[in-house]
Amino acid sequence: MAAQSPTGAPTFATLGAGALALVNDEPVAAPGDDVLGTGPAAARLARLLHASRGSTPFTLAVDAGWGMGKSSLMRLADARLRAEPGVETVWYNAWTSTGADALEGLVKSVLVRFERRTLKRALARISRGRTVVRGVRAVTTALGGALGAAGLVDELWTSWDAGPEARNGMREDIGRMAREWAGNRPRRLLVVFIDDLDRCSEETVLAVCEALKVYLDVPGLVFVVGCDRSALGPSGLLRDLSPAGSAFMEKIFQTSYRIPVADNDGVARYVEWCARAAGIHGILDEELKKLLVERSGRNPRRIKRLVNGFVLEATLNPVWSGFRPEAVIRTLLLQYFYPEFYRMMTGASGAPGEDVVQEFTTYRRVRRALLSPVPPAAQGPPLEYASVAEAGTFFEQYELSAPAGEQDPAQALELLERRLPIGFPEHADDQGFTSLLADLLELPDAERLLVLLREGAPAAVEGPDYAEPAPGPYGDLGGEVYGAWTASAGGGTPYGAETPYGRQLPFPEPSSQRRQAQQSYPVPAQAQAQPSPGYSHPVPPAHPWDTGAGPPPVRELEGVRILWIDGKRPSNRAVVRWMRNLGAAVTVVRAADASREMTVFRFDLLISDLTRDGDRVAGLGDLQTWRSSGTYTGPAAFLSSRITPEHRDAAAELGASMFNSRGKLLGYATDVAASLRAARAAEPSGPAPPPSDGPPG
Repeated sequence: MAAQSPTGAPTFATLGAGALALVNDEPVAAPGDDVLGTGPAAARLARLLHASRGSTPFTLAVDAGWGMGKSSLMRLADARLRAEPGVETVWYNAWTSTGADALEGLVKSVLVRFERRTLKRALARISRGRTVVRGVRAVTTALGGALGAAGLVDELWTSWDAGPEARNGMREDIGRMAREWAGNRPRRLLVVFIDDLDRCSEETVLAVCEALKVYLDVPGLVFVVGCDRSALGPSGLLRDLSPAGSAFMEKIFQTSYRIPVADNDGVARYVEWCARAAGIHGILDEELKKLLVERSGRNPRRIKRLVNGFVLEATLNPVWSGFRPEAVIRTLLLQYFYPEFYRMMTGASGAPGEDVVQEFTTYRRVRRALLSPVPPAAQGPPLEYASVAEAGTFFEQYELSAPAGEQDPAQALELLERRLPIGFPEHADDQGFTSLLADLLELPDAERLLVLLREGAPAAVEGPDYAEPAPGPYGDLGGEVYGAWTASAGGGTPYGAETPYGRQLPFPEPSSQRRQAQQSYPVPAQAQAQPSPGYSHPVPPAHPWDTGAGPPPVRELEGVRILWIDGKRPSNRAVVRWMRNLGAAVTVVRAADASREMTVFRFDLLISDLTRDGDRVAGLGDLQTWRSSGTYTGPAAFLSSRITPEHRDAAAELGASMFNSRGKLLGYATDVAASLRAARAAEPSGPAPPPSDGPPG
């Protein structure tokens, strides 16, 4: 018999685990998989490119945001063009190369499409102008027929790489080969598709653009580049370019096509297709499908992520066994779109009664009552506004007095918000957030759900202690290391928007946006702390550390000694293992043992919890004591899901940083390690010689 929720509705127990499957994230490559109807646009693009072969060379940008179908459109157009006579195509993923290698890789990918005889003639011509030894060897190799096209291309590149003079003739050599290959009218066409350019580093982007404009801008070639133009603009990845560099980038793309957002009907069909592929179509009613369409910002990749998250939760998380699907969907939406608030929901939030949801809803009611010039009786539903008594009780919880008499309510609210989590005011004004939270709270089993999210199912919290070695080269940090994934529409925070938690980044984040975040990210106030003049070690600024391109370089924390003061919470085990696998020596102790450890050993970084044993600022008090006594003077950081402006400022006065994400904390630790390495490298290798008053004797 299928399990039922308290209201009798079907729960996850009605799903057979074997019937569920994950949906892949590959772009559409065949017409049969084209659920969103990209095929007609791809066919028209292919016809247009073929008809424009007499106008080559030119570069077209297929412009769209993350996950909006650039690769799918290009793949389908590629398939169409390959069926046309006299057309060759190349697919080049810019993300597979770095820096100068990208220029070489792209040029070689183009040249290898030319006939072998064209390559041999070019190599023979180039070799005649070289030194005798090099010329004889190259001509013999080319004319002897021992090499295939790839080998001939390698020889050509070696010839061009011989020096500046050879490189200067590269464009002319390639142009001559292209004209020979393309022939006369009707001209043959080589279409080069370049994908994921906006995921690359600035150096790689510039190398690819150099190849396009300087060396491959020759007749017969067309380049179709999939990218988010905003990420490559002057306010994005390439913000630090000189005026000359910016002018050069403006010349790269002759025209752009912006992929439109799919309509609601098309996205609804896509949701249905994903649900069927995952095996959950039987439990997604029309209301839930509509919710996915609206909250995903009609982004196909986000829809897949949500569906896959739903499947994983249904299969692996015992918390959901007694809940209905809509509870899981709404919880996942909160987790993906508002990760900082979700962390407070599911951890030790420090809220009264440890219920941050109740804290926020009460705050929102109090805020409305204080800021509204209209008496509550005339404002609307009374549940939306706090009474005078409720507001007074709420202020008292934070050791404040509610405004009375002539006191300015806005000033009283400002004092209150300094003791509330950063982000509460913005969330209160976010209609998408408030409606999503309200929908979750209206579920019949919402109270039981929130308790389980905070406390976890018993099987979910069992596990070995910190001393257990990590099973692999990297710990499992889950979604935190890979950055916060947020909505671009439908109630979420837009990509790149500033929030009190920092710049919101997509999940997984393209490396171009990752580099942009590292270069231009306005350091959150909680991470701007610099130590007081008496402290001996500088605290480097922090940045959000994400790894959308894969795991971080190994051993980034080599030689760093970290003291982690923690109540041995299972939730921190993963980041401790990760730090150890990156080379750090991490000692985890309780607060009572921390002073003894610091008097015996020297530590390079102190990490502490903020709240313990009912004291919301215990960590700050301990650090103040250690700073004053000189027990510890190095960089320090607090990890807390709940960061208030008051706590943040107090940490800054102690020369400490404060983070609400283990991923950001890990990024801070790598910055500390880099600072230590630089300081140690600058130290003299031996004792300085004694000063001398003059020459000996």
